[in-house]
Order: sequence, then C-alpha cells, then structure tokens
Amino acid sequence: MALDVAIVGEINLDLILYGLPQQMPLERELLANDFRMTLGSSSAILAHNLAALGTRVGFATCVGTDAMGKLALEYLDDRAVDLSRVVRTRTGTSTGITLLLPHGKERHILTYPGTMFELRYSDLDLDYLKSARHFHLSSLYLHLGLLPDVPRLFREMKAAGLTTSLDTNDDPDDRWTGLDELFPYVDIFLPNQREACQIAGTDDVQDAIERLSHRVPTLVVKLGPQGALLRQGTHQIKADGKTVDVVDTVGAGDSFDSGFLHKFVHGSQLEECLQFANRTAAYSTTKAGGVEAFRDSERLQAFLA
Repeated sequence: MALDVAIVGEINLDLILYGLPQQMPLERELLANDFRMTLGSSSAILAHNLAALGTRVGFATCVGTDAMGKLALEYLDDRAVDLSRVVRTRTGTSTGITLLLPHGKERHILTYPGTMFELRYSDLDLDYLKSARHFHLSSLYLHLGLLPDVPRLFREMKAAGLTTSLDTNDDPDDRWTGLDELFPYVDIFLPNQREACQIAGTDDVQDAIERLSHRVPTLVVKLGPQGALLRQGTHQIKADGKTVDVVDTVGAGDSFDSGFLHKFVHGSQLEECLQFANRTAAYSTTKAGGVEAFRDSERLQAFLA
C-alpha cells in the first residue's frame, strides 16, 4: 500500500470511568456511573481516525504480546491501518494503559507507559517511513527510548522530501526540552492552548502564538470549543469551533489532527484544513472515547456531509 502518512508513536488502551468526584478520599470505595474501554494514546487515535477518513496510513510502534496489545492493534486493523512495521517487546513488558476520570471540562489522566518507553530508532524501517508523503509524530515526551534520536528522525524525513508534523502532547516532567533542535525540521506544529503556553513560557495564548510562530513555518493551536488558530509568519487564520452535544472530549485534539492532516496531504488550502479539523474534533466528542465515533463509517460520512 502506498502511504499518504507515516506515523511513529505509542499505543495503549483507554479505560474511562465516568461520574467519579474530582476530590477522591482515600480508603473509600467510589462508584463510577459508566465505563468504557477503547483504543487510547494520541498516536494510535490519530492513525485510526485518519484512516477512517480515507487517508492511507502506516503506523510504527512497539506493543506488548499481551491481550491488551492484540486488542489495540485490532482497532487499527479494522480501519486498514498498515501495521507491517509494528515491533513486539523483547523484554516482556506489557502494553500501556491509561485510566481517564472525566470531570466536566477537566479530567484526571493516569498512565502506565508499558511498551511506550521501548521503541527505539533502530526499530524503525526508515525506507518504509520515507515511502509516505508526510511524516507525523505524537506524544514526544513519552518516547523515552526514541527521544534522543527524534531530531535525527525528522531530519531524515525532511531530507527524503516528506512534509512533517509534530504534536508533543503533554510533558509529564513539565520541562519541554529539546524543541530548539527539533523545530527546524517540523513543517506543522499542532499544540493545544495549554501546551503552546507551556512551551513558550507565558500564560497568554496570543503571546505564545507570537513567540512560537517564529520557530515553526506553520503553527496550528487548538483552542477547544473556541475552535483553532493557524499562523504562518504574519498570516493568521481563525476558525470557530462547531457546536455539538458533547459526550466525551477524550481524543478530540487527536481527531483535530486527523482532520487537518487528511485535508493537508490531499492538497486542500490551509483554511479548509482548519475548518475540517474543527469538524472532526467536534464529531469525536459525540461518543465516548477517542475513536468510537469514527468506527461508525455511515454516521461519520453523514456528519461530515
């Protein structure tokens, strides 16, 4: 399969418990009012939803040999994501798991990384990745085994003629290091509002946009219900968010990335990419979890139409 987008990233399952209090006392049995288990992790959600939109996706990751890893890969296989370059752990480490506890607009996120930390540069088939038109990496700071070589990886992709994009997601250590070395090889940077402010060292999102726009060619900042903003040099585009009945915001940012990259690799203008990304982000919130809405192809096409 000729690839439109090659993704290197992490994979796990999400366990989502609804209805728990934000302040949770110790030694008490607290009862959730609903539960979902679904595909998790920023990279895997992006790969799944991008393929569901009709883009040809290849996904390179490290997964455990356990039942959770098998189930996570089945989600991607159902959407015809190419998994031929997935590697299995050599240490017996199990696939990671994330426990999410939504509390309205905020949530607790608790992650056991598992095999997320094990993927290394030597595990990657560079010729395979270079066969795509575009290269993307998510969850930069969860790839401990790969992190020292990420600038080298992006440099290789750029030298091969691919366009590139990056979504750092959160830094659990809140240090945000290594980006000065990486940004020269990133064409599209896709942070959310909080991440942009943390990286730029400011509490003001407009100030963060101004600072980051000098470091990457195309900056796309996700603003949640307020939509998104794109900046190229002094040129700026704002697209309003879409109003839907929100069930769950888990994976909305990754679904935004999927919509943006889907349009981008197929040659759409940046304003159309931004507007479509807002639509896919909104659509993802209409069901629980990051991929469940995209598993219903008929409903997806009806919404986008």
